[in-house]
Amino acid sequence: MTLDTRWQTPADDGQDVLGLGVEQAPRDTEPYRRIHWTDPVTGAQGHLVVQSLVGGLATGGTRMRKGCTLHEVEDLARGMSAKTAVFGLPVGGAKGGIDFDPTDPRAPEVLARFFAEMKPWLDAHWVTAEDLGVTQQRIDEAFAAVGLGQSFHAAIQRSTDPQATLQRVRAGLEIRTDDGCILGDVIGGYGVAEACLGVVQHRGWNRATTDVAVQGVGTMGGAAAYYLHGAGVRVVALADVQGTLYDPSGLDVPALLDLRDDYGVIDRAGVPAHVTQLPREAVLATDADIFVPAAISYAVRPENAQDVVASVIVEAANTGVTREAEELLARRGVMVIPDVVANTGAAAWAWWMLFGEVGTDPEDSFQRLHLEMRAKVARLLAEADRAGVSPRDTAWDIAGVNRAAMQNRPPAYIP
Repeated sequence: MTLDTRWQTPADDGQDVLGLGVEQAPRDTEPYRRIHWTDPVTGAQGHLVVQSLVGGLATGGTRMRKGCTLHEVEDLARGMSAKTAVFGLPVGGAKGGIDFDPTDPRAPEVLARFFAEMKPWLDAHWVTAEDLGVTQQRIDEAFAAVGLGQSFHAAIQRSTDPQATLQRVRAGLEIRTDDGCILGDVIGGYGVAEACLGVVQHRGWNRATTDVAVQGVGTMGGAAAYYLHGAGVRVVALADVQGTLYDPSGLDVPALLDLRDDYGVIDRAGVPAHVTQLPREAVLATDADIFVPAAISYAVRPENAQDVVASVIVEAANTGVTREAEELLARRGVMVIPDVVANTGAAAWAWWMLFGEVGTDPEDSFQRLHLEMRAKVARLLAEADRAGVSPRDTAWDIAGVNRAAMQNRPPAYIP
């Protein structure tokens, strides 16, 4: 593997890396609105951060985890705003977060009370969905509890025929792939895999000799590994909370994913004897061309950045690499494909479904995302190569260009 030293100097000074006469979209822009909440029953703290509104709408999931902070929610809301802009979606970005253990039996009630407090936003402006610690089923149950029906409510009620749009959304969320998976559960990971394949194509690598290590085997990481394996890429390492599974000749990804429990942990009793079992952190140091952090935010930090062997990181997790770590990686020529491009597949698909731009045949959705993600990655890397700056800086500049172009548009038409 060779390192590319073009990424040594990230541009954080607002320079016009695309040559389009606009400044880079600032990553620290103040959000449009912050709403804080304290649960009167448990004392749990919750936050809604609306980073931007486009046509009066913002989109972004709701997460629940012990230790969730306002800073985390703000960071995710900024990222969501950039994601929708990069993909040209006519909607702003937001995020909800609750500092509470999602496995606590009181969690559904906490979520319902949070949504009850945020009902004015959910009714008119904020479209939310599942995120870390919160399934879509739990989201919809909480929406029903506060009388809002489905979590796309704010967009659905603006459509020309809300009932027909609701039926279309519900049908879309029930689509299953030929493998029997719920499309909404795997489309995000498919997009990550396509982002990786876009890198492979850009660098002229042979798929059969390209090695990938994936941290996390939940819906995002598991699907990314599955589709990479299916595309002929060698997935040499998979990591869950119990450790890292490693085979330099390539893991049997489908077989290992079949061993997962409901919490995304692979049953070691079924792992073949020839697969090496390593500590969880060993996945960062795997000898691979591409590393995919798909488990937690801030997985790559200054204290472990030096362990990364891969020459490319593709962020499947939101903010999988901290800014400080990315600067250290850039000095070694390690390139990061940012989450605002790589893991936007699920969000983009949801809005294409809402607008009726994809049908109930899963191949329609896979083909649309294949074309969109490959085009986005190709543009990202071509512009970054030309300017000699990082893909992240380029992505934020693209977001700024697209967001500026949206500001004077009328609200999007939803059939």
